[in-house]
Amino acid sequence: MTTVPDALAGPAVLEPANSSTLPPYTGRLLRWSFAIGVLPPLGLIVALAARSLWLLTFVHVITGGTWTGFDLFMGIVMSRVLSSLEVPSRVEIAKRLTPTTFFILPSLAAVAVASGIYLAQSEGKFVLSSPWILAAGVVVLVLTAQGFGIFMPNSVRIFIELAKRQPDTGKIARLNMRNVRLAGVQAIMQLALIVVMAHLAVF
Repeated sequence: MTTVPDALAGPAVLEPANSSTLPPYTGRLLRWSFAIGVLPPLGLIVALAARSLWLLTFVHVITGGTWTGFDLFMGIVMSRVLSSLEVPSRVEIAKRLTPTTFFILPSLAAVAVASGIYLAQSEGKFVLSSPWILAAGVVVLVLTAQGFGIFMPNSVRIFIELAKRQPDTGKIARLNMRNVRLAGVQAIMQLALIVVMAHLAVF
């Protein structure tokens, strides 16, 4: 039996050097996260358009409670789980966790803060000279700076690293753990914010 020389066998199909190595489920998780992330702003728009104080309060409570609960879970539970896993397992979690939370968490945070401001204004409690309002403003500014200055850039860096042909798994694990621990710090600050809001609601 004769064999065809390699030179005559036709050009070999080579994979592009810059092809992405992002997992196939990343796009689906991002689309799902975006779809869920659209709901809180829509709820806020409907509440404001209807001028419904009840609906505005509902949007504020559900978004703020979900945001705080998620951060508490991340800081208390996920940090302990991830610290007990090997790097490859941490990376596998990061591959799924990062696209899942990418749009949802910023949406919850933004709507919770915006609806809270509208509620304070509607009840005549948004007085900038009030030390409680100033305290709430400082906490919100710190949370915003952490979220958009650290959390989201770290998530983008994870995406960039995952897209490389030879991703640095150690870097991915570190960035993901940093985000998880930051979520715990944010949860503590959100609890402080809840104390401020409780005071404003009663007095």
